[in-house]
Amino acid sequence: MNEYKRTKAKILLVEDNAADIRLTKKVLQENKIVGSLDIVRDGAEAIDFLKKRGKFSNASKPNLILLDLNLPKRNGFDVLKEMKHDEELKRIPVVILTVSDVREDLIKAYNLHANCYIIKPLEMKEFYRIINSIINFWFTVVKHFEDD
Repeated sequence: MNEYKRTKAKILLVEDNAADIRLTKKVLQENKIVGSLDIVRDGAEAIDFLKKRGKFSNASKPNLILLDLNLPKRNGFDVLKEMKHDEELKRIPVVILTVSDVREDLIKAYNLHANCYIIKPLEMKEFYRIINSIINFWFTVVKHFEDD
């Protein structure tokens, strides 16, 4: 199998379910995908983190966002919409991780420029494959054009 050079990503996980947080962390760490992992538990905190407000004033910009849709305070759609309208944030790839298999949610997420839509629960090898593919694409193709 042809592997890209592995680059560890700075990931922001936006998730309020403790079991999903533990499982996601485990997969990212076991597969050596994550360079750093920040976790916020609601949509308002996600926006504050991304815009470096309040207690997140020293937060580093993530390379990838794993975003649940069903969040307290502000839902994932609101977070996605706000960040994709922000010049500093719109190029960060966003993977939706949700239990929603509603077709309208999938369409809405892609219309708001999500990069991937994953329905939970999923097989962990598949999750690894998807996340690794996005990271490899981001670091080998997209970043090349941004650096020019």
